[in-house]
Amino acid sequence: MNWDRLFDDLEGQLAAEWEAERAVRDAESERLRISRLSMSDRLRALSGGDAPLVCDLADGRRVSGVVRTVGADWLAIEESRAAPSLPGCVHLLPLHSVHGVGTDHGAILRSLDDVPSSTASLHGRATFGFVLRDLARRRVPVHLSTRVSGEIHGTIDRAGADHLDVAVHDAGTPRTTRAVREFRVVPFAAVVGVRVVANQIR
Repeated sequence: MNWDRLFDDLEGQLAAEWEAERAVRDAESERLRISRLSMSDRLRALSGGDAPLVCDLADGRRVSGVVRTVGADWLAIEESRAAPSLPGCVHLLPLHSVHGVGTDHGAILRSLDDVPSSTASLHGRATFGFVLRDLARRRVPVHLSTRVSGEIHGTIDRAGADHLDVAVHDAGTPRTTRAVREFRVVPFAAVVGVRVVANQIR
C-alpha cells in the first residue's frame, strides 16, 4: 500500500470537511447578521450615495431621488430635478409612511453592508419631531402630506412629542396673520411626508 497517497487522501478529506464546516458557519453567521438589520440600517447604508431609489408611500404616491440622511425614525430624499434651473426639493419621510423601496440590485446588495451605529452621528439620533421643531424655528414653508387630507401648504408653528401645529396658507406667501386661512393639529402618525424647497431653508 502507498502510505503517502493514503495520508494525502486523508489530509485532503479532512481539509474539505473543515472547509465545508467553515462555509456553513460563515453562512449561518451572515444570516444572523442580516437578521439583525433594520430598515433604517439598510437605508443608512445607501445614504450619501448616488443610487436613485423610489419610495412607495402610505398615500399611494411615489417619491424618487437619492437618500441624503437617515434619522432615528425618518429619512430625507433629495428629489431628482426636472431641470438644473429649477430649485430642488427635499422630502422628509417618517419611516412608518414608507411602504416599499425600489432601487437597482447593486444598491440592494450594498444596503446589506455593515454601517456605523445610528448613535454615532447627530442625524442618526435626531427624531422626526426634532426635525419638525427645527423647521418651525426657521419658519420654513412646507408642503405637508397626510393620509386623509392630502397635501396642504403652510408653516409649522410648533411640534410636540407626537403631533405638530401648522398654519395653513397659500404657497408663495409668507406666514402672516392675514395670510393664514386655518390652523391644524396633525398627529405624526397621520403624516406621510413633508416636502421642502431646498433654497427656502435658511
